[in-house]
Amino acid sequence: MPKLTKRIVDTAEPQAREYFIWDSDIPGLGLRILPSGRKSYVVQYRAGRRSRRMTLGPSTVLTCTQARNRAIEIIAAARNGEDPAAARDAQRTAVTVRELAECFDAEHIAIRLKPSTAREYRRNLRRFILPALGRLLVTEVTRADVAKFHHDLRHIPYQANRCLEVISKMFNLAEMWGLRPDGTNPRKHIRKYPEEKRERFLSAAELRRVGEVLREMEAEGIELTSAILAVRLLILTGCRLGEIMTLKWDYVDIPGRALRLPDSKTGAKIVHLGQPAIEQLERAPRMPGNPWVIFGTIEGKHLSDLQPFWRRVRARAGLKDARIHDLRHTFASTAVAAGQGLPMIGKLLGHTQVQTTARYAHLAADPVRDAADVVALTSKRSLG
Repeated sequence: MPKLTKRIVDTAEPQAREYFIWDSDIPGLGLRILPSGRKSYVVQYRAGRRSRRMTLGPSTVLTCTQARNRAIEIIAAARNGEDPAAARDAQRTAVTVRELAECFDAEHIAIRLKPSTAREYRRNLRRFILPALGRLLVTEVTRADVAKFHHDLRHIPYQANRCLEVISKMFNLAEMWGLRPDGTNPRKHIRKYPEEKRERFLSAAELRRVGEVLREMEAEGIELTSAILAVRLLILTGCRLGEIMTLKWDYVDIPGRALRLPDSKTGAKIVHLGQPAIEQLERAPRMPGNPWVIFGTIEGKHLSDLQPFWRRVRARAGLKDARIHDLRHTFASTAVAAGQGLPMIGKLLGHTQVQTTARYAHLAADPVRDAADVVALTSKRSLG
């Protein structure tokens, strides 16, 4: 068994079957000669009880010295308990972030998320995450990669934070599916950007103006009656936009004065209705063959997008900064002004967490402060 040299490699002749010339200095290093005449360096070692063989490269590319150095590294790694061949195979079969996203969509987004949330996840993946990280192997994505991605979106901090949530969930599942080692989520320890929570409440005067605009539009007969009804129901019920837009007549219980929603952001829930909301539903037109309360222009479908209509409403009402979701906040603030406590407001809004309703605590303090002023002024008169 000779020491492999350039001369031995060059003069090795092909035979009818492949054969090996093993190096005398480094056990496990060899030259494989195929019947075709192709020659390549290999290294053989033991990983636990298994014998493993790796191809180092063709003799036309690697020199004897390079092959020897590479073989020494691999044999040393194997003696330290590693398996370089297995690591190489895992690298070859590793999926890209784009492929992971496809599995994430099929196994999580499409099954576990509500339609509106699913649309937002897919939008974040399509517009932001995949263009930046899609080509990388799942095993190669580092915290530095994710931190840079997050930093590059610092001009849109809210969007950056939502993308970070998608990445976190996607890589948690990658670990569960065995595509990354446990505890290696690259999103870990990356802090979100501060977000300013918008707490816009329409005043009584602003609400009156919205009501006037809706009546004007109704009289003009240009806008969809169902769009006008949708805004009125949002104001009168405090429901989320999706709950009203996907409301079916089957869910409307006029005698019970309630909407019985089989599904919502927080699961099945009952929305108790005041008399004004009941009157709106009693007067609402129904489209034959259409199960939706807020029907659209396509036969059998509900209205898919209320935003264009709301933009026209707020433009005419002079409320350029008011969002549709602010109508829900306004419902809560009106309840506070009417003297309702936070637990009752939470029930009206369908909150499952006390912390969610707690955002209105500062409004609930206003009547208390007013009462304190009255008591203090009365006491002051008594003191003289």
